[in-house]
Amino acid sequence: MAPFPAGAMADRTKRPRRAEAPARRERTSQVLHRYSSWDGSQEPFALQAEDVMEEVANDLFRDTSVTRALNRLLQRGMQDRTGRRTPGVRDLLERLKQRRQQQLERYNAASVLDGIKERLQDVVDTERGGIQERLDQARAQAGPAQTGDDPARQSALQALEKMAQRRRESLDALPPDPAGKVRELSQYDFMDPEARRKFDELLRELKQRMMEQQFKDMQQGMQGISPEQMQAVKEMLRDLNQMMRQHAQGKLSQEQFQEFMQKHGGMFGANPPQNMEELLDQLAQRMAQAQSLLNSMPEQTRQEMQDLMESLLDDEAREQMAQLAAALEAMRPTDRMEREYEFSGGEDLPLEQAMRLMEQLQDIDGLEGQLQDIRTPQDMEKVDEAKLEQLLGEEARRTWEQLKDMLRQLEEAGFIRRRGDRMELTPKGIRKIGQKAIRDIFAHLKKDRLGAHQLSTRGFGGEPSGETKPWTFGDEFSVDLQRSLMNTVLRAGRGTPVRMEPGDFEVQRIEHATQAATCLLIDRSRSMGYYGNFSAAKKVAIALHTLIRTTYARDALYIIGFSDIATEFKEADLPELHWDTSTSGTNMHHAFMLSRKLLARHRGSTRQIIMITDGEPTAHLERGHPYFSYPPSPRTIAETLKEARRLTQEGITVNTFMLENSYPLVDFVNMLTRINRGRAFYASPDKLGQYVLVDYMQHRRRNVA
Repeated sequence: MAPFPAGAMADRTKRPRRAEAPARRERTSQVLHRYSSWDGSQEPFALQAEDVMEEVANDLFRDTSVTRALNRLLQRGMQDRTGRRTPGVRDLLERLKQRRQQQLERYNAASVLDGIKERLQDVVDTERGGIQERLDQARAQAGPAQTGDDPARQSALQALEKMAQRRRESLDALPPDPAGKVRELSQYDFMDPEARRKFDELLRELKQRMMEQQFKDMQQGMQGISPEQMQAVKEMLRDLNQMMRQHAQGKLSQEQFQEFMQKHGGMFGANPPQNMEELLDQLAQRMAQAQSLLNSMPEQTRQEMQDLMESLLDDEAREQMAQLAAALEAMRPTDRMEREYEFSGGEDLPLEQAMRLMEQLQDIDGLEGQLQDIRTPQDMEKVDEAKLEQLLGEEARRTWEQLKDMLRQLEEAGFIRRRGDRMELTPKGIRKIGQKAIRDIFAHLKKDRLGAHQLSTRGFGGEPSGETKPWTFGDEFSVDLQRSLMNTVLRAGRGTPVRMEPGDFEVQRIEHATQAATCLLIDRSRSMGYYGNFSAAKKVAIALHTLIRTTYARDALYIIGFSDIATEFKEADLPELHWDTSTSGTNMHHAFMLSRKLLARHRGSTRQIIMITDGEPTAHLERGHPYFSYPPSPRTIAETLKEARRLTQEGITVNTFMLENSYPLVDFVNMLTRINRGRAFYASPDKLGQYVLVDYMQHRRRNVA
């Protein structure tokens, strides 16, 4: 085979097999290996649905639901079989936090106005230089003053010198703050054209920056704001405020909004809002960015910035902007979007860059909120994937796709399904977690102990095995006539009539099947959850259910949870079985009553109760209602033991697995075992599953099905 590039991926497909010569009808298969160059899109070690389901199962064994288990998986990510880890939502949140911190540790918010101050000083210096240059030129043209010189020329020179002196005095008297300089220079009569040009350019840029703080993408629609354009902006503000009032009164139609956008849409960039709600959201976002920038500045810089922005507007524009801000705050309060960022770096941050940075930081905050709000798999659809890639790069996008792919694989494999706004396990998914529970429980047991299914006495039922045996007294008379007649002929020889004797008979060998009916009682009281015992009990329930469904199909299993009352749980309920956080009580009395009722359906079977608990009974039923008492009342103990006697009379055995060895519990269980003649075990949570399942398999007794 020709060599292929390192890193290439193999693609295996089967070719149709060609027929060989007629003399040889055997066919052989060929496997074609196709190689292609690595382009970064292939995923050679993609997570498999079975691996993902294993992770989900680990959470489901705890007190959780399928939806919460899936959310935990999304939050923390997981490792595949090769040890490679798929990051989770928490990892993305950490990267966002780091990205924000990098920006804050890089820039100095106090330097936002430094560039503007430098440009204003450059305007002043240019004007001073221009003044001096005008004077030098005028003096050179006038020459030295002599008798008989032209009086008009000397008078013009003197007037120029006086004007230059007044200009210099005005420049010397300029306020130190940027806003004051802008106000004074706006009224100043420049002598130098270049200084005038620089100031006008700065003024237009500042007005543009100010408008961009309120109207997204206005830079695309207005490259520098001329007086005529500023007039158009004021007209737009008047129309916008009128539209805001109509919207607040519920009188604004979509047609009126469209008329506004047809008239002023050019000021809102290439992707203008399509309705009033989008416009309000956009304006609120820009206002929050502007306020966050101010909040993040030192107090003196903040005041200078506010004064500077006000100095750029005339009275009418200021009034319109104030109306807009008040109406917007009423409709879209920005308190939750505004932030104060603690910049600690030393790099200068020009105003234009500061505004872009505020937008980026706001995007980080918004994306962070979206990721933090993920509570269910459906919440993933609310995350802005384009923004995720923009802020964290292509690797973050691939991580997000992998997380979504994990859920997709579980659905496609048939482990989970969507039911409205929630996710639920399918029967296949329930079997999967049950198989994992069994593997986990028996992980440390020897192989020769697995599958123990002892049969102490042979019963009268079962399925034919296909084998025969000589008949003996007591066997079911299921005669194999052919083998029996052959035995007679071999004994007596040919001839008629055929005279058979008892020793000639052979009967079908029957594989006698046992059947057990079991109620698994799980204590759901608060203490089971508080001390971490419930997850072990839940794992046992899932494992035992799967074991019976897959290995002992004739057996019956009922799962009963009990706290202040007892409740039967079906197969679909097992993954989301949880301990009771709302009520107190350990009502074994009701659990025994319900078990006796359910086991009455299986009178021909071995009937038993397996009870898992960490405390003595503290509740019983009184006239159909639970009665709670702690410490346990003598009446509760008496009623519970009375029900145990009824179980004993009906041949139902109670085996108790204690997760605590406290004196009250041990004392009660001793009384229970004396009455019922069942068995009692003390088991730690990590060994509970092994004890229960091995005991179940080794102590099933025979009965006719």
